[in-house]
Amino acid sequence: MEVLNGSGDAGDLAKARGVLLDPGAGKRRLGAEALRTALVDLHDFWLSSRAAAIGLTDRAALVAVGALGRRELAPHSDLDLVLLHDGRKDVERLAEQLWYPLWDAGIGLDHSVRTPGQAVQVAATDLRAAFGLLEARHIAGDPALSDKVKVAVRQAWRAGIRSRFDEIADSAQERWRKVGDVAHRVEPDLKNGHGGLRDVQLVDALAAAQLVDRPAADVIAARGLLLDVRTELHRLAGRARDVLRAQDADEVAAALEIADRFELARALSGAARSVAFAAEVGLRSARGALPRRGLAALRRAPVRSPLDTGVVEHAGEVTLARDASAARDPALVLRVAATAARTGLPVAAGTLHRLADTAPELREPWPRSALGELLSLLGTGRPLVDVVESLDRTGLWGRLFPEWGAVRDLPPRDRAHVWTVDRHLVEACAQAARLTTRVHRPDLLLIGTLLHDIGKGRGGDHSTIGESLAIQVGRRLGFGEPDVALLGAMVRHHLLLPHTATRRDLEDPTTITRVVETLDHNGLLLDLLEQLAEADSLATGPGVWSPWKQTLIRDLAGRCRALMAGETLPAFGAPTEAELAAAAAVTADGRPQLRVDDTSAPASVVVAIPDQPGALAAAAGVLALHSLEVHAAELHTTGAVAVFTFTVSPKFGGLPDPALLRSDLVRALDGRLVLAEALARKERDYAPMQPSGEAPAPPRVKWFDDEATGAVVLELRGTDRIGLLHRIAVALEGCGADLRWARVATLGASVVDAFCLDSGSGAATLAAADRLRIEKAVLAAAG
Repeated sequence: MEVLNGSGDAGDLAKARGVLLDPGAGKRRLGAEALRTALVDLHDFWLSSRAAAIGLTDRAALVAVGALGRRELAPHSDLDLVLLHDGRKDVERLAEQLWYPLWDAGIGLDHSVRTPGQAVQVAATDLRAAFGLLEARHIAGDPALSDKVKVAVRQAWRAGIRSRFDEIADSAQERWRKVGDVAHRVEPDLKNGHGGLRDVQLVDALAAAQLVDRPAADVIAARGLLLDVRTELHRLAGRARDVLRAQDADEVAAALEIADRFELARALSGAARSVAFAAEVGLRSARGALPRRGLAALRRAPVRSPLDTGVVEHAGEVTLARDASAARDPALVLRVAATAARTGLPVAAGTLHRLADTAPELREPWPRSALGELLSLLGTGRPLVDVVESLDRTGLWGRLFPEWGAVRDLPPRDRAHVWTVDRHLVEACAQAARLTTRVHRPDLLLIGTLLHDIGKGRGGDHSTIGESLAIQVGRRLGFGEPDVALLGAMVRHHLLLPHTATRRDLEDPTTITRVVETLDHNGLLLDLLEQLAEADSLATGPGVWSPWKQTLIRDLAGRCRALMAGETLPAFGAPTEAELAAAAAVTADGRPQLRVDDTSAPASVVVAIPDQPGALAAAAGVLALHSLEVHAAELHTTGAVAVFTFTVSPKFGGLPDPALLRSDLVRALDGRLVLAEALARKERDYAPMQPSGEAPAPPRVKWFDDEATGAVVLELRGTDRIGLLHRIAVALEGCGADLRWARVATLGASVVDAFCLDSGSGAATLAAADRLRIEKAVLAAAG
């Protein structure tokens, strides 16, 4: 602070802030907590010096609220200041001489001028102002005036909390609904999200009303991490920012000496879940502790209503009966959880802590009653999510499933997933509960879904590792050996159907035979995997379970059942009647043909063109130009005619006029329509906007060999673009690749596209140099 002087020059303040944020070469960079402390001290010193210089002494006081009041000032947080006075005539002069230098220096400022009565009144009518004034901190001037306001605001807060509580709870719930969870978002809002810094302030406000205790140690530690991340995010961005974007996370992690963005995400998830749990429990506890007045004070205490053996409802929460004992009743923990999920009532915090202190580990194998209660819990669907979260935050879920530790708060490794791995497992189980009527063994569907990704976070193939863990858990739960083996197979092969459906040719009998042999001709396992694929996709993120993916997996499962039943599968590679007719028409007059079949959804478009370079790229480009989303493309060559069958759906409105599609196709083939330019214009006008400064994730390519058909499958993962299939087709044709079929899966803003390339040698022997050349071309086209 040696750069400041007694004149209160805000320019010096701005320079001092700059020095703290960028101390210069060779000078020590302050850590996040030290930087906040230095920023608070700097602003306190400048404000108090300025206040003294302008005569702000008696009958007026300057107080800080918000981040400065809480001593949590991040590098680019606004200053929240209140000028209190008790009728001084020169208060407008004082305000101007305080505020204008800060504005001139470009320092963000939120300000107000109040008498004590006005401050109390605004706190009584504005929740945001009330929360700020509850945290008010004296900076300069008359300390007695600051204390007077602080005491009056707190007294009014406590006195009026009963009438304001519903507004407090409703505003928190609305914020959580709108912003989402910090713990489970790929790009969390550290301040406003569920489990963020505003929830710590919520608990503090409830404690100020003497309804709950002050935050516990885990919440205080979580608050510290959230503040540190937000501080480094401000410093990195050069401006105020509360949302931690994926591309900033590695730099923030490095600044905090955390290994990488995944470790940072995991730490943030654990911290945010502690805060979220404290806020939720705090609201429930506070509601029960509200002072009763009038006739309400004369009413009898809430009655304890029996819900199940050892479980009662009391004051709107699930709690234990007076004689219930977890030591004597091994199923009690799960019965409490299942009852809470079934009734929609939360488990009382005291009950959770009592069970955490007294419930022993279940012996192996579990008693039948405990397994029954677990299945009852898992079968409730959506209500189980909050119940499992409450069990997990108090250590009870980990006691039931020790294997859970490796996936707890584990961040996803790809953009399609929106949940941490543990939350994804619970979300998938909630989805599977809706599908239990489709299978003969709903119990195995629920347990297998709960465990399908349990092998993640341990290194190696998570399906293989998960199989052994699922077998271990199945035996502990008390399943017989045949069922244990089936659970292991579910986890081992949980990706078999979706990967085969999107990476293999379902018309090829070899594909179906391989799936059936992999499943050892087990129809029950096939049924379970089909429903698990749907639950897994629905719990991954928006758009992952698309109508087209559903069609592919059901088609694959249906063909597998037919083969298991001894039915003969259709011949491989035979063109359909529509394709033959289109090819014949081209042969007859030499002109391209285009036919649309919209009798089922999604629709199909058959395009027949005299075999020539660029035919596929032209057809795909015309479809993209008319806003048709391509889900799959099958290719056949009939004589000298190339026939493409596209499965499509319109992104907007209905299907375009086939005559217009054909006209544009002819123009594209003869060069009158330059597709690259037309698609670039369309992308410029209609592509979704990226957040400011955010670059899309770089595309990736994976290769899969199919030894049976002599083909290889190139899988492209990247960000969706208008005309992407056209660009990839141009790249593949430029490399001389022989494309057999393509499948396109759009997962929100991401795509997973598979292209089957024929090696032409009868074996999957596409040379490494050729693969590298094709891969570079495809990545360049997708980038």
